[in-house]
Amino acid sequence: MNLPFENTADFAAQLDQQDTLSQFREQFIFPKNEQGNTQIYLCGNSLGLQPKSAKEALMNELEDWAQWGVEGHFHGRKPWFHYHKFLTDYTAEIAGAKAHEVVVMNHLTVNLHLLMFSFYRPTFTTNAAGEKQPARYKIIMEAAAFPSDMYAVQSQVESYGFQYDDAVIELSPREGEYTLRKEDIMNAIAEAGDQLALSFFSGVQYYTGQLFNIPAITKAAHAVGALAGFDLAHTAGNIDLQLHDWDVDFAAWCSYKYLNSGPGNVSGVYIHEKHGLNPDTRRMSGWWGHKEDVRFLMKRGYIPEPGAAGWQMSNAPVFGMAVHLASLQLFHEAGIANLRQKSRTLTAYLEFVLLQAKAENPVLQFEIITPNNPDERGAQLSLLTDDKGKALFDYLFNNHIVADWREPNVIRLAPAPMYNNFADVFAVGKAFREFPG
Repeated sequence: MNLPFENTADFAAQLDQQDTLSQFREQFIFPKNEQGNTQIYLCGNSLGLQPKSAKEALMNELEDWAQWGVEGHFHGRKPWFHYHKFLTDYTAEIAGAKAHEVVVMNHLTVNLHLLMFSFYRPTFTTNAAGEKQPARYKIIMEAAAFPSDMYAVQSQVESYGFQYDDAVIELSPREGEYTLRKEDIMNAIAEAGDQLALSFFSGVQYYTGQLFNIPAITKAAHAVGALAGFDLAHTAGNIDLQLHDWDVDFAAWCSYKYLNSGPGNVSGVYIHEKHGLNPDTRRMSGWWGHKEDVRFLMKRGYIPEPGAAGWQMSNAPVFGMAVHLASLQLFHEAGIANLRQKSRTLTAYLEFVLLQAKAENPVLQFEIITPNNPDERGAQLSLLTDDKGKALFDYLFNNHIVADWREPNVIRLAPAPMYNNFADVFAVGKAFREFPG
């Protein structure tokens, strides 16, 4: 972003004074180091900060459990039988979806498996010799995706008897580049053609921070007769999503990164209504996805609850959902579009101060491998460092700056717009300028 930035504390303070979301910073608890110094936290792409409201939300459920016991399912402040519904409208806002297209349940990789069971459906033909051969069975995804994605895809294709290297098309950047070009993704999908069953990309690539063009990938997959699904772990709460309008078939995400809902917490799921409202859509079934008004009749024969809720398997994990709800309420108050607008400026300012630091400090050697186009990134910059990279990372931590280290030599910095401010970014730039090597 070509903005008239200045690398001064006064300028950063001026931007913070103009920030209409600045009050949300006070709603979070910032960690302190062993010396009691409050840390500058730029690690929300790994684990978001704790909302101050989380403790009360959790205590409310503990108190209702103590008071009501099992009757808490139908009494108390938020009866547990309906608990997932308290999160639905807020989740739909995050996803850009209709309410019946989303549900909060399970954990991310569990949900990816459940979704691929439904939406990775290879087809086969029979040759003249009567032998069964795969027809539409390939999955296309980015190379070096987050390991859970690769492992889930591997087990899914192998469950049909396919070899990973045959059934999975991995796309790598061109030689000398770090991110995928849109045209290369489009061409690869078109080339896979009628062999392609599923495109499965990240929304934001965890390592490089590249934001993939979700609507374009979806449209290209549909053009060749394939479905389009996404792992939005680094995207939900980071990007202004419009999954329904983009015609995405399915997606899942965790809640503990940009959504600030606590370590290992629950996952969100999106399923387009053309699939979710179709009772014939194949799914793994469990009793909590059974039609709600007859669920407790305990009869044989699965009748799915309409929409994404029909993919539920087990009772809501209420304690985790209580914290998640507290965070989602903050996102509702702030507005995801407003957060995205601030994120663009905040990330651009981080890029500005880092490049100035690099120009002024000859010891610094790094390359920002995240796209510099704001439309192709979220609240993250990934720095490819040299052999001093780990020393730089440790130096930042010793100066109260929490970043993220990814082997072999990448530092990820994530200025989360909900609680980071421009003063944070200026301080990070100052630390980089003063790095002694």
